[in-house]
Amino acid sequence: MRTRTVLVVLAAALASGSLSAASASAQAAAPTVWLCKPGLASNPCSSSAKTTLIKPNGSKVTEPLKAQAKQPIDCFYVYPTVSQQMTPNANLEITTAETGVAIAQASRFASKCRVYAPMYRQLTLAALFGRASGTPDREIGYADVKAAWNEYLSKYNKGRGVVLIGHSQGTGVLARLAAAEIDPKPVVRRKLISALLIGGGVTVRRGKDVGGSFKKIAACRKSSQTGCVIAYNTFAQQPPAVTNFGRTTKAGEEVLCVNPAALKRGRTGKAKVLIPTSQLAFGGTPLAPNPWVAMNDLYTTKCMSSGGASWMQANDIGRASDKRVRFGAPLGQSWGLHIVDVNIVLGNLLDLVDDQSAAWRKL
Repeated sequence: MRTRTVLVVLAAALASGSLSAASASAQAAAPTVWLCKPGLASNPCSSSAKTTLIKPNGSKVTEPLKAQAKQPIDCFYVYPTVSQQMTPNANLEITTAETGVAIAQASRFASKCRVYAPMYRQLTLAALFGRASGTPDREIGYADVKAAWNEYLSKYNKGRGVVLIGHSQGTGVLARLAAAEIDPKPVVRRKLISALLIGGGVTVRRGKDVGGSFKKIAACRKSSQTGCVIAYNTFAQQPPAVTNFGRTTKAGEEVLCVNPAALKRGRTGKAKVLIPTSQLAFGGTPLAPNPWVAMNDLYTTKCMSSGGASWMQANDIGRASDKRVRFGAPLGQSWGLHIVDVNIVLGNLLDLVDDQSAAWRKL
């Protein structure tokens, strides 16, 4: 059967956290505006809903959301580059771009944890693609997230464990926060269940599980391990020589890859695809009647290293008769499967958070 490519509409693009930006001044953080927080009247991180499981023969089965009665832990989420404002840095206005990506990447975690997600004055898509006038300032976005983190710790944490979740520019901001505010502080580090720092440039010493971005926070290698990091960049083939992902110029270091479907080095796992139906389209026809689509046994994932790159390889294992849609690389091979970094293994990430939460609460 002809392979059909999924059209993903997670805004115009999800930009990397590696965009070079000069900071004219280290401006103070603005008062925190929460995109997601327990008790908000409109909260895109609590919109999880029924799922349609699509099988290889094209048949569809509705699966109810299996939510916990109470969420015993917290999640702190920083979204990727989605702002469509034409200024170099976004303001703190909540738009459909931020709510849409929060639904796609963070809302299903609400069945596991209380989700906190601050707005921040991120570098915009216009800045990424050179269409903004003025100089992008990375410091003000970081200041916003740092202030929100401190507010979360002082007002809302109350001794609970926390999972960090970031993608792309959000991962860049969270990795910096973790390096400065969590990694060197034992009291805060003990609160860390895990850091899901996806689609960014977390580094380790070559062949090691620590060093590079962090001195104490090591790669997660088993589901009962806590205080650790899961990081990867998804490609369907070896990353090209020119790419924002999977390569580093730092001597003696490599970009970390931890496969959520099989944490140990060199293992292959089966991806549990979970993505909003609204983010998929084929010929204008909705793929399913429910808000979410799940597809199992369609991709395997494995961390690989070759040619100076390290990445998570996603292999299509569907048979010729498999009627399900596939993910393509609409932004080009230099981006790989960056747009679906989170959703291609979102089911696996949710399982991991379950296991790590249980392990942390036993400490």
